[in-house]
Amino acid sequence: MPTALDVSRQSITLPVDVSSEILQKTKDSSAIMKLARQIALPGRGTSINVITSDPEAAWVGETASKAVSKPGLTTKVMQAYKLAVIVPFSMEFKRDVTALYDALIERLPSALGKKFDATVFGAVQAPGSNFDTFAEVTAQSISGTGKEYGALVAADTDVATHGGILNGWVLSPQGKGKLLAAVDQNKRPLFINNVSEGAVPVILGAKTEISKGAFIDGSPDVLGFGGDWSQALYGTVEGVKIDISQDATLTYTDGSDTVNINLFQQNMFAVRAEIEVGFRADTSVFNAITE
Repeated sequence: MPTALDVSRQSITLPVDVSSEILQKTKDSSAIMKLARQIALPGRGTSINVITSDPEAAWVGETASKAVSKPGLTTKVMQAYKLAVIVPFSMEFKRDVTALYDALIERLPSALGKKFDATVFGAVQAPGSNFDTFAEVTAQSISGTGKEYGALVAADTDVATHGGILNGWVLSPQGKGKLLAAVDQNKRPLFINNVSEGAVPVILGAKTEISKGAFIDGSPDVLGFGGDWSQALYGTVEGVKIDISQDATLTYTDGSDTVNINLFQQNMFAVRAEIEVGFRADTSVFNAITE
């Protein structure tokens, strides 16, 4: 039984812009990539200077010596980690070129973006020590009737206390539902202007994104995150890389069973998409919203 992918690749020509389009779709599928700052990331990684404190000015008298103040700095290494997915297709997709490309664009970016978000939020273990997550950030609970607004204000205040400005929220669909149900003492919705909107576009003046990865089942459940996204960075190496095989044997686990797919024998082919990506943040300026 094979324990890895046995590959004998044959070329199936894809348009040059498919990879870049998949990368853009991955960004569209990732709330983290929408809010965090993107930097160029070499394959060997890069060092990032993080400002931990600002220089301080002082009043001085005429001809007196001016104050000297140094900012606090620390250095973090952003390392590229590989995130990959393999999607098998029937050979009928090869005949229908439009369907193949549509399937690629629809499936692969969503899988990559969802896993990246879930990892940053702490639902999935980080791929290495040089990848920051929000698994241990300060939590604010919205449990209990009328607690939602106070918890969000507390998150905003905590971020400010640590030197940040809360400029973005990521809500899970469950968190969105919780806030949509929040009302004031007169039973008026707190976070939407009218029912037809059906969304929570802004919270306390900061924009909101929705991501399935922001929900973490636990005790308590995590419903979302808010923080200073200017202090969060991600980088990618070479965008999304695409490889295609018609002769590989795919091995995966279905429940407790190990399943093999022989692509040649079953008249199939598989597309592998992978991206090298890193993430670093000052996690002290982020809060989790829990229930």
